[in-house]
Formats: sequence, structure tokens, C-alpha cells
Amino acid sequence: MKYFFISLLITVSLFSFSCKNKSERELDASKAAAADSANYTTVQWIDSIVKFGAINKGEKIDIKFRCKNTGDKPLILTNVRPGCGCTVADYTKQPIAPGAEGLVTGSFDSKKVGTSGDVRKTIIVNTNTKNGTEHYLYFEGTINGGGTNDKIVEPHPIPNKK
Repeated sequence: MKYFFISLLITVSLFSFSCKNKSERELDASKAAAADSANYTTVQWIDSIVKFGAINKGEKIDIKFRCKNTGDKPLILTNVRPGCGCTVADYTKQPIAPGAEGLVTGSFDSKKVGTSGDVRKTIIVNTNTKNGTEHYLYFEGTINGGGTNDKIVEPHPIPNKK
């Protein structure tokens, strides 16, 4: 009985390892290729700074950054992370062919920003590129309405002595 459970456990483990879907295997291969400097290429950021104008506190907006593979090897965006919790980032996960364009998007929630006024936010992108493997994308604008960081302190009234 003991050997039955051990063999069942091994069988299930092997089956689960072989069940990676095709896109997961391709993504793993892409990341391995990105780590090899012989596969480095170059990138041109078509939009590295986006000015979204003015929005009202509580609104959400999507910002798009385009990039172009200007090299002769596939461009791989290996990691994309927002600079703060008010933004969720997404990106082209498949290798970008030479001459083709990729996309990084940021979904910005102004409700999660503590203040109103001017904001400048960052998205950091890691790539397999000769011209630097870490790229900073910026978006900026104004949030109208809501509170400020200023704190108003009112003194406690002095009680009347009788």
C-alpha cells in the first residue's frame, strides 16, 4: 500500500510538470534568451513620456507606451513594474520581431493617490537591449478635486476657569 501511494505521488508530480501550456513554455524560453547577451538587440521608445492632462480625483485612465525593435534580434520585455500602487502595468509578453512594435500599458487609478494636484509616475521596463536593460517610462498630469497633503491643526479651546 505504501508503494502504491509513493508511485501515485510520483506519477501525479510528473504529469503536473508536463502540463505547462505552450505559452508558458514560450515565455520561459523568451526569458532565457533575454538573459543571453548574444541575443541583445536595441529598442526605440516611441512614447517614453505621456502627458495625460487633467482628470478628476477617482477617475481611472489607461496610458500606452509604444516601443520599436530597432535591432536584428527579437526584443523581449522581461519584466514591467509600476513605480507605485496606484498603477497596474501590462506589456507585450511575446518576443517582438526586428522592425515590429510592442506595447506597455499602465492603468492609473487616481483614487489611490493621496493628494490632488500635479503627479508624475513611473513604469520600469527590463529588456534584452544593448542600449540599457532597464528603461523608465513616465506619465504625468493633474488630478483635480480631493484633499491635499496640508494638515490643518486647530488648537483646543482653553476651558474657562471659574
